[in-house]
Amino acid sequence: MKVKDLLKEESFTVIAGEKGLDKELEGVYIGDLLSWVMAHLQENEAWITIQSHVNVIAVAVLNDAACILLAEGAYLDEDAKKKADQEDLAVIMTSMSAFELAVKINELMKENG
Repeated sequence: MKVKDLLKEESFTVIAGEKGLDKELEGVYIGDLLSWVMAHLQENEAWITIQSHVNVIAVAVLNDAACILLAEGAYLDEDAKKKADQEDLAVIMTSMSAFELAVKINELMKENG
């Protein structure tokens, strides 16, 4: 499945890194403690978080994440948005909780094989 396939869900909004929408999406990781996420986030996973500063972009790029999914209406600060655009890292926001978001992505992954 590609990151862009997530956009079938109407409540998802791309807020940065639109050039990264063609990345492969192979799983999901949920976490907000950056050092923990850095040690556990796997390549091509979508990272669900409420963290929204530039260090989040750095961790996602370091781990080659498929994208960042901001839950509960969290929004990127301007520095983070610029960095995500530079790194072609898609950042998608939604008002869903992290749990609801993970369930929705699981459903979309099953639909898209």
